[in-house]
Amino acid sequence: MSLTVPAELIDQARDGKVDQAAFVDCIRTSLPYAWGVVVRLVDELQSGNAEFADNQLSPPDQASYGQLFRMMASDAIRRAVEQHFGVRLAFQNCCRAAVFRPDAHGALADFTTPEAQILNQRPELIDC
Repeated sequence: MSLTVPAELIDQARDGKVDQAAFVDCIRTSLPYAWGVVVRLVDELQSGNAEFADNQLSPPDQASYGQLFRMMASDAIRRAVEQHFGVRLAFQNCCRAAVFRPDAHGALADFTTPEAQILNQRPELIDC
């Protein structure tokens, strides 16, 4: 399961109108490791002039890997996190997540090329 969803949020979804802030809070509490990675990267991005900030630290355990995968693999979750922080997210593998300024089209395009994906591969990531 991707998220631990409170009954109230399930009712909202059944009614066809989920409160965005409640959804973001559900993401934050359900995926604390992944949320923390994004918060750290957003802070890093905002404290400098770079077009993006990226994580290259391996998650500490399988549960953390899973959280990062679930956040980045779900279009709805990823979009909600992007809107909440005002950034774009990108993901290359089990640990290389990145946040981009909304206007960083060149850097985002470079990060998401097949070449960047191939050059990011390392033997220790084969089974991540």
